[in-house]
Amino acid sequence: MMSKPKPTRYRTTNWSSYNAALKKRGSLTVWFDPSMTWEGLPTGRRGRQPGYSDAAIQTCLTLKVLFGFALRQTTGFVESLLRLVGFAWSVPDFSTLSRRQKSLRVDIPYRGSDGPLHLLIDSTGIKVEGEGEWHTRKHGASKHRIWRKLHIGIDEGSMEIRAVEMTGNEIGDAPVLPVLLEQIPDEEDIASVTADGAYDTRISHETIASRGAQAVIPPRKNARPWRPTSAGAIARNETLRTCRHLGRAIWRRWSGYHRRSRVETKMHCIKLLGQRLTARDFDRQITEVHIRVAILNRFTALGIPLTRAVA
Repeated sequence: MMSKPKPTRYRTTNWSSYNAALKKRGSLTVWFDPSMTWEGLPTGRRGRQPGYSDAAIQTCLTLKVLFGFALRQTTGFVESLLRLVGFAWSVPDFSTLSRRQKSLRVDIPYRGSDGPLHLLIDSTGIKVEGEGEWHTRKHGASKHRIWRKLHIGIDEGSMEIRAVEMTGNEIGDAPVLPVLLEQIPDEEDIASVTADGAYDTRISHETIASRGAQAVIPPRKNARPWRPTSAGAIARNETLRTCRHLGRAIWRRWSGYHRRSRVETKMHCIKLLGQRLTARDFDRQITEVHIRVAILNRFTALGIPLTRAVA
């Protein structure tokens, strides 16, 4: 009887720099830049709140998401921080934060990859507190849960999130893939797109082929060959033929499909910032998700572990 091969062991090679990066994640100076433009242009109207830049609103909402504050707590927290560091900046009140969150264009930082982009795609459900759940807390009525569906694409090399989209839970995975790829600039080369079997559709393969990328998508178990009328269909038929002749296990190892676990890890990191969305309407929920993505990309830019296989 053949014994199972021993699992590969990995060793982290940059403990010193990674340890320093983990310490920096706890520093509030990561989110405050003294050179940022905090106050916006004056409105010229008496009795109005001062204008604030998008950077100021994003900084406040970032601290709100990071520490799980309510809007009023966020205002008090930012006021105390500015007072401690000696900045004579005014702070937006809770109503200003709520209003601006609806239309804020979040600045999501990313460094880019050294070579062609290897994109890993996945989706998951994320809970929001709907009207029914508020009614449950107040009056003990039956629960009515509302879910959103979060779709992301990450760069395998830098581990940064490069594409994000949120939809209702009635939307499938495959129809959103073209939207994710549209967020990657046309001038940027995409080497491969890796996703699970839910993306094994014509529109997914055609979209990936149109960007000149290789689709690393396992065919469904009951898959049949498609009519070879396009580059996407031809590539998908070749994958199906390989799986049938060599087996799915060999195809997964040969194609590098196992790398998709990295995007699942990143999705878990998004949920570590909160198992549910606190915003009550769809536009503000999108902003909250984008704030989470910006936080994770900032953490990733500070440093990630580098590993190598050991015997």
